[in-house]
Amino acid sequence: MVAPLGSVGMKAILTALGGTVAAVAACLCLATPARADDTTATVAHTADRVITAQLAKDHIPGAAVVVVAGGKQVYAKGYGVADTGRRTPVDPARTRFYLGSVTKLLTASAVQQLVDAGKLDLDADVNSYLDFRIRDSYPGRPIRLRDLLTHTSGFEDRVLGVATPTGTPVPKLGPWLAAHQPARVRPPGTLASYDNYGVALAGYIVQRVSGEPYERYVRQHVLAPLGMRHTSLDNDTEHLATGYRSDGTVATGGQRGPLTPAGPNVTAVPTDLGRYLIAQLRPGNPLLHRQFTPDKRLPGMGLIFEEHPHDGTRVFAKDGDVPGYHDYVALLPDDDLGVYVAYNGDGVDGSGSYARRELVDRIVEALHPDRHPATPTRHDDGDLSRYAGSYRTTRYNHQDLTKVTQLVSPVTVTASDDELTTTGLSENPAVSEQHWIPLGHGLFAERGGDARLAFDGDVLFDSASPSAAYQRLPWYQAPMRHLELLVAATLVLLYALVAWPIAAIAQRRAGLLPNLARWGGWGAAVSAFAFLALFAMVMSDSAALNEHITLNDSTALHAAPVLLRVTFGFTALLLAGSVLAWVRRWWRLPGRIGYTVVTVAAVAFCVVTALYNLMLD
Repeated sequence: MVAPLGSVGMKAILTALGGTVAAVAACLCLATPARADDTTATVAHTADRVITAQLAKDHIPGAAVVVVAGGKQVYAKGYGVADTGRRTPVDPARTRFYLGSVTKLLTASAVQQLVDAGKLDLDADVNSYLDFRIRDSYPGRPIRLRDLLTHTSGFEDRVLGVATPTGTPVPKLGPWLAAHQPARVRPPGTLASYDNYGVALAGYIVQRVSGEPYERYVRQHVLAPLGMRHTSLDNDTEHLATGYRSDGTVATGGQRGPLTPAGPNVTAVPTDLGRYLIAQLRPGNPLLHRQFTPDKRLPGMGLIFEEHPHDGTRVFAKDGDVPGYHDYVALLPDDDLGVYVAYNGDGVDGSGSYARRELVDRIVEALHPDRHPATPTRHDDGDLSRYAGSYRTTRYNHQDLTKVTQLVSPVTVTASDDELTTTGLSENPAVSEQHWIPLGHGLFAERGGDARLAFDGDVLFDSASPSAAYQRLPWYQAPMRHLELLVAATLVLLYALVAWPIAAIAQRRAGLLPNLARWGGWGAAVSAFAFLALFAMVMSDSAALNEHITLNDSTALHAAPVLLRVTFGFTALLLAGSVLAWVRRWWRLPGRIGYTVVTVAAVAFCVVTALYNLMLD
């Protein structure tokens, strides 16, 4: 039994405890600022080193970075210039940048506010909130509000013509959404596919339920409470940094459009995004709760926020892109740290879209130099060739000519005895191939990195892109086979283009119909090459290609499908000529065989171009 303490003993103990508490408190007061200062210095030094090198290497005119920690902004700096002509320096508290898809976070915040107020339900059928109907393509599988904010709605992608030219009024959100509803191509909640229309639809639901225009609601209920006074949803261009294409010319369009909740029209100074970051770092933020993952072994998605862990550090991020501008929001909740970075240039080879992710990765490595990706333990996964093949991203349009991107940017997987090799997956433009070590059960680790791949049947998932999936194609749909067939057909048509006029002149006695048949074939070759020339003209201007696609303003792009339809017409004549050539024994045998080969080439040319919707404008 312990003897009771007297008053003197109790006083002595309380005095001692008080002294101990005071000492501990003093230590904490001294240590915490020191640690915060160390973190700030590390982040500042890393940002200075990385961004300065990026601007020089990638020919990006300017950038700005803002860092928040401990509930306040601890660092903000501009780099380079906002305009190469006037040489105006970038100021993070004054220079505006287009936010692009970072705006989707504002939409998610608005939705969550209304969920918290009991006015919205993330699992409700979106049709219950709309004044028009989303088509019931999958009976019993309605699109939920949650699907819109995790890119799992199942809509096909649409980018052609979604932007509004400068000087033209931007269409109203609701009527545009009702008139431009994309096709539903998969059941909701199954596979992720980045979806601007779906997020814009969520923004329109905010408008419908709140009774306020989307822009006014966000301005009053999301921006104003956070003090984001220099963020505009109405395309405010005062002190706007000029955006530059990869060739250094000015990006003149593609930043405006009707889908404001998904990205266009919104400009802000970087320090405003710092205020948003501080709010998002609060404990229990529902936007960071995982809502969807393609595979439980891989990172997933919150509400718009994507999980991008690096070297064992949790990172929640969202990027934004419009022509000439690229930005990135990253939260490191375990470090109580937030980073926002914006660039006003596409960079050489599109490096501007990778630079932002590279910066945050370097910051993570600088803050935690002792953390390194664990060397993965190789596990036998049987015959790896079952994973090999061509894969196509779920994000593409099934019904317009932008499907051609799938012809020129396939994802391929090849297998050796002990690892996989992929091309087309890396976000880093300097890395074309990645090598993957099997971990068993369809999971692979990147050799020399911390990325992961997972396979589920014929679907590939990549840890770098939680909002994407890749579906394996049968051999006859493989883009490389199509490209090889197209090249072979073009070479044969080139022969007809050169040789047939000579043959028609030399063999005038062959008769009217045989000569017309040859001239018809020559017409197919001419129109095919004219089409290729126009299409190549559009594709070769890669610096302005995104603008031309989003604005749908390229004369060459509109003329090319017309020429392709002419090619289809001449190909029909070739088919008729081939039949007649054999029935009526036109020309000698080598001539008939040659004519038939050209016909087959023209048919192959038409089939491949039709598969990728190139006859559609």
